[in-house]
Amino acid sequence: MIYLALVSLLWAFSFGLIGSALTGVDPFFVATVRLGCATLLFLPWLRIKVIGKYDCLRLSSMGAIQFGVMYVCYMKAFQYIPSHLVALFSVLTPVYVVLINDARQNQFSRRYLFAALLSVAGAATIKAQGMPTGDFWMGFGLMQIAGISFAYGQVAYRDWKRQHIEIKDRDGFSLLTFGGMILAGIFSCIWTDWNTLEITPFQWKSILYLGFVASGLGFFLWNKGASKSSPGTLAAFNNAVVPLAVLCSLFIFGEIENTGNESLIRLAIGSALIISAVMSARKKTA
Repeated sequence: MIYLALVSLLWAFSFGLIGSALTGVDPFFVATVRLGCATLLFLPWLRIKVIGKYDCLRLSSMGAIQFGVMYVCYMKAFQYIPSHLVALFSVLTPVYVVLINDARQNQFSRRYLFAALLSVAGAATIKAQGMPTGDFWMGFGLMQIAGISFAYGQVAYRDWKRQHIEIKDRDGFSLLTFGGMILAGIFSCIWTDWNTLEITPFQWKSILYLGFVASGLGFFLWNKGASKSSPGTLAAFNNAVVPLAVLCSLFIFGEIENTGNESLIRLAIGSALIISAVMSARKKTA
């Protein structure tokens, strides 16, 4: 649990940093570089012979989903919604963690469908002044795809690690991030406009920090903690970062200056509905 708690504090700062420092920078390029940094960080500990070719492929595939799909959608979401909403809309990840874990064990509860619908109501409340635009729902949708991908990777890696307790987490972690980097790199090669890509020295520093610290060290400690936790504990800690990240984005990175009192009230009500959605599913995660 200590690993999950530490990473929750670490990641709370990342949402606002991306929203403020990396505005206008191609999200696919940033995702690729971040995962490339994370891969380099743990490359010295890679043990392909110990892991085996088949499991190397399995870990790379897990990483392509958990980190690649997640980061592509997560980074793209910042182009549609502010960072505090990016953080808030990740709140359903615990539901996805338990739902995916139950699906892998041939179980299901209608509670999760209710939770998902309640979360959509919460999102609509936040943007209740007029009909929410396509951009708003695009950001919400991207964050749900990101949440599902991240949840799947956590559960899949947890199951894999418990089948291979003799292998240390660090021995194969670079395979996870490598798989994510390849997938993000494909998106970047296709959609990044290289002719207009300009990155300032401060933005490079931000990207490198996010890559080596938030992604590299953060994801390693998170997956290590996930492999030692129950599905319920893992689901609960997926939400620990949300209130911290929202507060950081609003007050440390100044998004509150662009948020009126009425918007803050809607944010509070909508947040309560979304959190209620998670609480309605929490009984299954215990």
